[in-house]
Amino acid sequence: MIVDERFVTYINSLDRGNTEFLNQLERQALSDQVPIIRREMQSLLKVLITMKQPKRILEVGTAVGFSTILMGEYGPKDAEIITIEKYEKRIPIARENFKKAGLDQRITLLEGDALEIMGTLQEPFDFIFMDAAKGQYINFLEDCLRLLKVGGVLLSDNVLQDGDIIESRFAINRRNRTIHSRMREYLYTIKNHEQLTTAVLPLGDGVTISIKM
Repeated sequence: MIVDERFVTYINSLDRGNTEFLNQLERQALSDQVPIIRREMQSLLKVLITMKQPKRILEVGTAVGFSTILMGEYGPKDAEIITIEKYEKRIPIARENFKKAGLDQRITLLEGDALEIMGTLQEPFDFIFMDAAKGQYINFLEDCLRLLKVGGVLLSDNVLQDGDIIESRFAINRRNRTIHSRMREYLYTIKNHEQLTTAVLPLGDGVTISIKM
């Protein structure tokens, strides 16, 4: 926990919630131990999508489609969403959830490795939501910059690793050191990249908001 849990609980208690379908989907995902975005991240994503009203959205990491549907509900009614997922067991679940939400005609789910798929995409996007393998963020960045329009938003979730990001690599469990070093590299790069203006926020498990200049 990066921020005092009492503050998080209080802030989340003020939220008016989501549609009944999303609430049900969230309960099912938590019961099945499927990672979805936290409540405070949900609020931020709603605000950004409502403000930006992006016509083309790219999501890297679909899981069961919770955040995809949330963006579909708060974005323009004619928005196109492309989402990428490689975990085969979750793909049919996500597709079924898109149908149940009435968004399957606006959402395209691409199956496979995100790095390979992103390299095949050409048309620019107004908004990119990064919520996939944390150790790959730095590898996704080049394509994100290529695909993002000037003035577009790159939103990256889970960047502070429950606070472990500030620890020395020697204080990190050996099996997590690669992810730790790659995420540090990612954060340094997007904070200092000449094409980006970036804020790092201790919200949820850490989030960055980057604007392409």
